[in-house]
Order: sequence, then C-alpha cells, then structure tokens
Amino acid sequence: MICSLFLSDMMQYPSKLIEEAVEAFSQLPGVGRKTALRYVLHLLRQEESTIKKFGNIFARLKIELKYCKTCFNISDHDTCSICSNVKRDSTIVCVVEDIRDVMAIENTHQYTGTYHVLGGIISPMDGIGPNDLAIDPLIQRVASGSIKEIIMALSTTMEGDTTNFYIYKKLKDFNIPVSTIARGIAIGDEIEYADEITLGRSIINRVPYEKTFTTR
Repeated sequence: MICSLFLSDMMQYPSKLIEEAVEAFSQLPGVGRKTALRYVLHLLRQEESTIKKFGNIFARLKIELKYCKTCFNISDHDTCSICSNVKRDSTIVCVVEDIRDVMAIENTHQYTGTYHVLGGIISPMDGIGPNDLAIDPLIQRVASGSIKEIIMALSTTMEGDTTNFYIYKKLKDFNIPVSTIARGIAIGDEIEYADEITLGRSIINRVPYEKTFTTR
C-alpha cells in the first residue's frame, strides 16, 4: 500500500502542462491523481471550443455568482429565487448549513417556507466559531419581527447540535417557536445524504427544540 502511494507520487508526466493540470484537478475533494489524469486526458480529446467553454464556466462561477442578501443562498441575483417567490411563506425560516442542504430539502417538495444558510457549522477543531457563520444576520431577521418560526435543520452531529444550541440560546428572548427536524434522520447523519422521503417527513414532523433536551 505504502509502495503504491509512493509510486503514485513519483508518477512521471510527458508534459509539464499535463502535470500542472493533474495537480489542479487533484485538489478537488475525492479526486486522486489517477482520476485527475483521466480527466485531463479526456479533456485533451475534446474540441478546443469545448475546453474553452468548460474553463469559462468555472471562471464565471467565481466572478458572477452572488449570495442572496436575505438568506445567503447561492443565487444569480441579489435576491434568490426562493426569497423572491411570493408563494413561499417568508415567516418560516429553515436554518441549514449550506446550499447542498437547501437542494436536499427542496427535492422533498414538502417545505414551502424560506431558508437561512449559515455557511457552515460551529467546529472548534476546524477553527470555525460563531463569528465565522451567518448567525448574526439570522438574529437580525428574527429581530425585525417578521419571522414566526425557526426550523433548525442542521446535521445531527456533535457540531450540528452545538450550533443548534448556540442559535437557540441567541433566539430564546424573542419568544418565537424554535423547532428541529424529527429524528427520522439518524444521529450522525448529514442532511444532504438523507433520502427524500425521510427528510420530507422529518420536516413535516418537526418538534419543538426544547423537547430534544430530554430525548438525547
């Protein structure tokens, strides 16, 4: 095993450009050098216009992509399509870790409120504290008086529970219901990997956050 890893690191490339391209692809999560090389060789077989289009798309992602000024969801505009949809219930806000969780919940077709994307969860081991997340803007949304319920839909991990509790303490004085998704999601599970039926039922059957203190 160690020998094969050593040989992989010592792989010789016929071109410095290929080596640099492999190095770039291998920076992606879950992509090793062999897979990265396969991607590079595949792109080399494509038309020049295809490769240019491929590169331009990723360049535009960084330059043109916006974050919704209300919920911090990824958007093409200053206000995302969910926050600007008059059919959504803007008085209910579902708090999630990132865009993947928004997509997972939307795929259930069971939720008609809006979201608040924190941009992560509290994780001292990774150097992520409350000030690194979009928690203060959430408190400001609640303080405006337009929110009637907060749904905590963070992953059921230690970090997720820590973030839940921190936000709950921040919201306690506002006297609005704070609920959490039902524990149909197994302890330790990430929201984005839950199947749509289980996740949908967890949203519908959400419970007051206070009740979770006695069930852990």
